[in-house]
Amino acid sequence: MTTQSKLLHQQHKAHYNWAEGFKKSLPVAMGYLPAGIAFGVLAQVAGIPIWATIMLSVVLYAGAAQYACLPMLSAGLPIGNIATNIAAINLRHVFYGMPLLHSLPQNKIAKTYCLFALTDETFSMMTSLPQESRRSLILPISLFNQSWWVLASAIGVMIGSTLSDMVPHLDFALVCLFAILAYEQFQSIKRYFPIGIAIVALLIASLFTSNWLLLVAIFICMLMILARGFWVQRGTKGDAHEQ
Repeated sequence: MTTQSKLLHQQHKAHYNWAEGFKKSLPVAMGYLPAGIAFGVLAQVAGIPIWATIMLSVVLYAGAAQYACLPMLSAGLPIGNIATNIAAINLRHVFYGMPLLHSLPQNKIAKTYCLFALTDETFSMMTSLPQESRRSLILPISLFNQSWWVLASAIGVMIGSTLSDMVPHLDFALVCLFAILAYEQFQSIKRYFPIGIAIVALLIASLFTSNWLLLVAIFICMLMILARGFWVQRGTKGDAHEQ
């Protein structure tokens, strides 16, 4: 192998900061632990087997979707219906990978896992980090965040319904965590457009539905983002032609 080839190999060789990734995952753990425990408790109350509860956290790994799965699984709905509902809930994740494409690992397995594990909280944390440190942290943060969730789910299953009676509404901790991460992200990038479209989309969606409020609001957000991107691109092309 030539010297130039060695240098290129070293540049593409992954270097992950596991210690820093663990530290960065701790704030997420503070929200994932109570929310994951609540999921495990609810799964146990719904009669979902322990192995199935753990597998949901390993294979599905999506807080809102996992909560939505419980009544559908306990009701014995067909797998096609469950998959359709889960796909609709997780539709927003399709757009999460776009801002982080250049930060994903070179290794195909690691890249696939990071895309799979890109939850709301992981996305918010990654986009608030400096660009130069994202590649070394995306895999450790993704792995540690899911580990906290799986651990919490297992604890919830073992505790059973006892904790649910003692501390109700544990799952609300996940909402609080996401609100804090969203605020920190805003402090980092100082952009008002995402907050503005979220508020407008929620207000518009509330005029049409209450049962599908989140799904409709997300769809409206997607349309507004695409419209803004088209408008900006059109304006850029217009300026280029004038020059």
